[in-house]
Amino acid sequence: MSRQDWEHAVDRELAGLREQHLFRQRRVVTLLDATHVEVEGRQCVNFASNNYLGLTHHPRVIHAARHAAQAFGAGSGAAPLITGYGPAHQSAERRIAAWKGTENAVLLPSGYQANVATIQALAAIGERAGGGTRFLLDKLAHASLIDAIRSTEAPHRIFPHSHLAKLDRLLADADPRQLQVVVTESIFSMDGDAADLAGLAELKVRRPFVLLLDEAHASGVYGPGGAGLAAELKLAGLADLTVVTLSKALGSAGGAVCASAALCDAVVNFGRAYVYSTHLPPSAAAAAEAAIDVMADEPQRQRRVRALAARVRSELGAKSLALPPGDSPIIPITLGSERAALEAARVLQDQGLWVLAIRPPTVPRGTSRLRVTLCSEHRDDEVTRLIAALAAFR
Repeated sequence: MSRQDWEHAVDRELAGLREQHLFRQRRVVTLLDATHVEVEGRQCVNFASNNYLGLTHHPRVIHAARHAAQAFGAGSGAAPLITGYGPAHQSAERRIAAWKGTENAVLLPSGYQANVATIQALAAIGERAGGGTRFLLDKLAHASLIDAIRSTEAPHRIFPHSHLAKLDRLLADADPRQLQVVVTESIFSMDGDAADLAGLAELKVRRPFVLLLDEAHASGVYGPGGAGLAAELKLAGLADLTVVTLSKALGSAGGAVCASAALCDAVVNFGRAYVYSTHLPPSAAAAAEAAIDVMADEPQRQRRVRALAARVRSELGAKSLALPPGDSPIIPITLGSERAALEAARVLQDQGLWVLAIRPPTVPRGTSRLRVTLCSEHRDDEVTRLIAALAAFR
């Protein structure tokens, strides 16, 4: 194919995305503080961030990042198995493991890479054991989990969202030589609802499997000290491997896999996304560790964001807006078409409210939406403005 041919093909595909209101483009967003941004010269209240506890701008978190950068440099300089694993990474891993109640933890440069490395390690374990690995994935699990599983070429099945009866049947039909790995989020990133962890615990007794639990959106918001939904439900030992991002409630960057020492060693040895990636900066590791300490010392942040979520859900429900079940600070307002979601986001921006339209392929066709997220630092009057503005879309 000539350069002219492939350039025309690219142009056609991008034009098609524009026609379908699916074209994505970046905008420069200046973070003014935990809950305010400036976009295209306009200041807005930020209801689109995953910064649930406002820790991106917490003085202790910033101080820890600055101190680590001064002590260890701006970057790690290499992959962790070369020279990229330093004292800040080791300290953060120990703190994260203690926080999550696991033997060990492994830091990675992003939550996406943490999921990829974990899936790669689990695929390798099954292959080396002789029977292979089969992944059983909730339909609404994060794209990083889907991509990771597909990349391994291991057999996999997708079960309907939170449909444990179907999962039970899939496990009943399993090849006994295969390692069966169930993959789910605890709080789902686009719908804001929760996995049935109690049901998974019951199922695991009857039909043993390895559980990979992505707690990206639950960590910080749920559980003692923000340890997650499984900890809140007193099911901390349910997951064999837990993945957490450092970039959401913890206000930093990176990801971590939390598991037994043996499984963490498997990630280090078999997770190609770990082995062949330059490690995250020491400042990010130190910031995440400081954020865990802040969550323990300032539990009012978790209480505040949970209270705001309850208020917004209750008042929007009273105004006849249909919301998925749940109590998380992720609140989707489903509008259906891509055009409707984009127009609603534009209307809100004109009112000084930064809420983004979520469209396919992130969500299924016909379910384009506004994805509202709340932060403990939002003021009551700002939330009142949000509720009044959203009521117009019922």
